[in-house]
Amino acid sequence: MGGFFGTISTKECIDDLFYGTDYNSHLGTKRAGMVTFDKEKGFSRSIHSLERDYFRSKFEDELASFHGKQGLGVISDTDPQPIIVNSHLGRYAVVTVAKINNQKEIANELLSKRMHFSEMSANNINQTELVALLINMGSTFVEGINLVYNKIKGSCSMLILTEDGIIAARDYMGRTPIVMGKKEGAFAVTSETSAFPNLDFATVRDIGPGEIVKIKADGFEVLQQPAPCKQICSFLWVYYGFPASDYEGINVEDMRERNGRLMGEEDHTEADCVCGIPDSGVGIALGYAEGHKIPYKRAVLKYTPTWPRSFTPGNQSRRNLVAKMKLIPNKAILEGQRVVFCDDSIVRGTQLRDNVKMFFDYGAKEVHARISCPPLVYGCPFIGFTSSKSDLELITRCVIKDFEGDEHAKLKEYATTDSPEYQRMVKEIAKRLGLTTLKFNKIETLIKSIGLPKCQVCTHCFDGSSRFHEPTEETQCHPSDLSGE
Repeated sequence: MGGFFGTISTKECIDDLFYGTDYNSHLGTKRAGMVTFDKEKGFSRSIHSLERDYFRSKFEDELASFHGKQGLGVISDTDPQPIIVNSHLGRYAVVTVAKINNQKEIANELLSKRMHFSEMSANNINQTELVALLINMGSTFVEGINLVYNKIKGSCSMLILTEDGIIAARDYMGRTPIVMGKKEGAFAVTSETSAFPNLDFATVRDIGPGEIVKIKADGFEVLQQPAPCKQICSFLWVYYGFPASDYEGINVEDMRERNGRLMGEEDHTEADCVCGIPDSGVGIALGYAEGHKIPYKRAVLKYTPTWPRSFTPGNQSRRNLVAKMKLIPNKAILEGQRVVFCDDSIVRGTQLRDNVKMFFDYGAKEVHARISCPPLVYGCPFIGFTSSKSDLELITRCVIKDFEGDEHAKLKEYATTDSPEYQRMVKEIAKRLGLTTLKFNKIETLIKSIGLPKCQVCTHCFDGSSRFHEPTEETQCHPSDLSGE
């Protein structure tokens, strides 16, 4: 996915920029960058790979080379950024959180107009440079940003560092968040509100979908009002979000515990204890324990000092290794117990299958899995939350292909909670993973836990309902949605 942090202050902002960007590190594992602007020294930029190290260790020794009272930082799961541009709009730097599905088509159009690309990475187009080229086609930043909104298929939120302030523009459908914070003499914008407290920023508000805001050290100006529709990614609460973060004023950990409590109240499976698969399964497990009235126990623990997220490496054998190495089972808790394990989602099933075998090897009597979201039946065209290259890497699609001979067959039926196809698919997934029982959360429960109307939440990966810019019957807000009924 990716995350960013930008700040502008009446004094040097380097420390705030460094630590604020670091607080977005859970959102990406490939590259990171920082850029500052100083009136005398101009733009200073650095970009590093994060695939073998962490943000702080890469940038800490370089902090003395950055100067200025305003800057941007980015954690990227895609291309190297920030991009620095000198155009008719002036000098500026840009960072994005984006997934652009039609970048080849846009690139060909730009090349036909004699534009060129210079920020190639592994012979691939840098999508942040692509965004910058589109911005440059506008007579103003606002016009250029709207050209980005109109041209791309996917999503794109961005921060632009100009010589006289920072422009924040949230994805037109609001799929990824931008939140604004303030403290004496400074403003900041970021993907995660959890970046604010330890830097003494207080949250001001979320930037709306399609809204464009320019911030300075002493205030902000709305350059474009929010768009009428919103489709914020539900997976932010399910998996990506840091527990202390808020999106649309809704806290991640609070939502996860509420989600688990509702699941626990509906589940009548007899069990001795519940455990969350660290980290994002912990909140739902705590809620499930309360709702199901069974004790929460740490039957498996994450070795946090060295192992990052497990499903992002592109190499399957490395994913398998990391998945195994980062979790340590506790035999004293597992032995002879009927254990419910809560996890955020099942993508390929690689990690969970290995975990289930390990739990039984360590003496568990029964292993039940409860997943905080519905089955992932559709690939996400808006946010790159897995390294999957095709929908067939989803375990659901593998099962559907085996059942139907075509991984695209009867997707609506398989995505419908408790339909015959859905029940057959879930039963088969449980069998392949070696589980005693498996239950996914219902989409209705997930939406209730988030607390926003269904029309304002993107659930495309579960039910295929979301689209690009055009509201459909599924994404239109109706009176019942707005009233919460």
